[in-house]
Amino acid sequence: MANRATLLAALLSLQLKALAQVVPTPAPKALDEVRVLGLKSKNGLGNLGEVGGAIIYAGKKTEVLVLDSLDANTALNNPRQILGRIPGMNFSETEGAGFPANGIGLRGLNPVQSVEMNVRQNGYNITADLYGYPETYYLPAMEAVERVEVTRGAASLQFGPQFGGVVNYVMRQGAKDKPFELALRQTGGSFGLFNSFTSVGGQVGKLNYYAYGQYRRQEGWRPNSGLSQATAYAGLSYQATDKLKLCLEYSLLRNKIQMPGGLTDSLFNANPRQSTRARNWLQSPWNVLTLTADYRLSDRTLLTLKTAGNLSRRALVWRNEDGGAAAPDTVDRATGQFVPREVENETFRSLTNELRLRTDYRLLGLDNTLAVGVRYFAGYMHRQGGGPGSTAADLDLNLYGGGYEYDFAFRTQNVAPFAETVIRLSSRFSLTPGVRYEFINSKAQGYKEQDGTLLTTRESRNRSLLLVGAGAQFQATTGTAFYGNVSQAYRPIDYSALLPFGVTSKIDPNLKDSNGYNADLGYRGAVGEWLNFDVGAFYLRYNRRIGTLALVDPVTGSNYSLRTNVADSEHKGVESYLEISPLKLLAAPSRHRLSAFNSLAYVDARYVSGEFAGKRVEYAPKVIERVGLTYGYGQLSLTGQYSYTSSSFGEANNLAAPDNENPLQGLVPAYAVWDISGTYHCLQNLDLKAGVNNLTDARYFTRRTDEYPGPGIIPGLGRSFYCTLAAKF
Repeated sequence: MANRATLLAALLSLQLKALAQVVPTPAPKALDEVRVLGLKSKNGLGNLGEVGGAIIYAGKKTEVLVLDSLDANTALNNPRQILGRIPGMNFSETEGAGFPANGIGLRGLNPVQSVEMNVRQNGYNITADLYGYPETYYLPAMEAVERVEVTRGAASLQFGPQFGGVVNYVMRQGAKDKPFELALRQTGGSFGLFNSFTSVGGQVGKLNYYAYGQYRRQEGWRPNSGLSQATAYAGLSYQATDKLKLCLEYSLLRNKIQMPGGLTDSLFNANPRQSTRARNWLQSPWNVLTLTADYRLSDRTLLTLKTAGNLSRRALVWRNEDGGAAAPDTVDRATGQFVPREVENETFRSLTNELRLRTDYRLLGLDNTLAVGVRYFAGYMHRQGGGPGSTAADLDLNLYGGGYEYDFAFRTQNVAPFAETVIRLSSRFSLTPGVRYEFINSKAQGYKEQDGTLLTTRESRNRSLLLVGAGAQFQATTGTAFYGNVSQAYRPIDYSALLPFGVTSKIDPNLKDSNGYNADLGYRGAVGEWLNFDVGAFYLRYNRRIGTLALVDPVTGSNYSLRTNVADSEHKGVESYLEISPLKLLAAPSRHRLSAFNSLAYVDARYVSGEFAGKRVEYAPKVIERVGLTYGYGQLSLTGQYSYTSSSFGEANNLAAPDNENPLQGLVPAYAVWDISGTYHCLQNLDLKAGVNNLTDARYFTRRTDEYPGPGIIPGLGRSFYCTLAAKF
């Protein structure tokens, strides 16, 4: 028997050797590119790797948040809980005015509608206009977002010249291991909140798909602040060949918002929940269609093309702000009706093409990376305002008894080539120099009625500029690195700065473009699995900063605000993020999970020239601190977060005493808010989420405005509860 087994083994060995000579060895196959996100703590903040796709991040200050790792109110896109870990992130909360697109800002820059940020989804622009009207109206449902990526000011070389940098919402993809997956989320909460979210996704052969629909309805914390909103997205990704990948995406927003108006200081102090308006409405239907192509020319070279088309609109009908927030909206005794409202209409059409090439090359025996590309943008905006609206109270955008007081058409063209490279001088140290050229053509044509006179305009303006920058990175240890960068920034005059929105706001006719630069120096990384940190200092120079002054008309004696080049400003400070997991430090097996984080920013933003030298920049709080604690046991996770924002001013005069006739004048007082949220994994595919926002029911506000959704103070939301049931099949 033993001899027979030995003989069979010998025959099998000979057959295997023969097959090895006949069957060729498979050729090496290039694998799909893997995007390295760098640090990714379970509950915390990570940073992007040196290179991602066709984009270079080496030497830049970056952050990435994976939303599934957070206990947060994603049904309401609560910014404190979702983005609060990012040091210095300042929010313009307008939920208290029925307007849900909360704005964000960094380093003392204006957070209103994220005007200083380049806001993107899956790497493409989702705002109405890159320069002329950079306000953010559409955001994807956070329940459909996989992660949020933030790159500070040095992103100007590859994305654009914005002072604030880039925030990119990366959408989920379909499950790679199954042809169909269904996710359901139902949320109920305070003030009539109902939120329904449904998504489907999967992988069928070479096609990956993901789509979601969200419907949200709420009555609002204040009277007359109801909202109904539908958001949807569909994405198809087709791996045509080993080298070519095609993606098609469509994003949609439909909404109906009632705006309760702003408050004076005396009204806010008496009752921040009261409403001064019952007939103000806004709609902002949004449509973004995008085609993306990724083509791998070789194992070392990647070519990408993103083409995004935007066809959107913003329309409102409201009781004119004459007299400010204190002016009552009452029935005229002579006519028995309300005064006619005012109708505004804005239509946006734009096309953005971004072509990028990334290639790896050898220099001095080391691998280096080059990224080059060009962006072409063409945008059109049609703005009409001052139209006579109805005397009714519903959403009625029709005109009654006349035409618009002003009607303008704006066109913007932008061509911007760029180049940036990572030069590795050693295995630890690299330099990242870069350059970007911007050409901008702006045109305006239209008319405006003023004091019975029809004023017409036809203007065309060309601007071109060269932006340069450089970064450096030193890998101190396996898990930590020093980084530093400096990059020029630029902000042209936008459309909203050229046209006064209302009678309480005026524009300086000699308004000029702004320019400046950003600089960072920091140290980041991780120590084992128990410590995650990013500590750094920054300096931002903002020349000819556009700001707002509170003035008095010498003829009429009435108060008004003037938008002008206030002065040059300097923004400097420190940003720190620390997260510690003490149980991982002890390295003892435990079912308990515990982590704590501290996100702190100190910002000294002041004017350094002109009559306001030494004054603080508007909406630039000195201290923003958020402290959080997450505890987990088994299937349960609980997070508590404390958020503190120090005081700031509504205008460059730094007038601390409020003036009920001027909606901008006065402090934006310091405030502190507590948020608590938790998640319980009931079953394998069933989760229960619940929480309380503003636990102590703090009364605060983040914004004073001389226009919609005011004018006046926009209160922050009081205490609210929510509960979400989530299932996945």
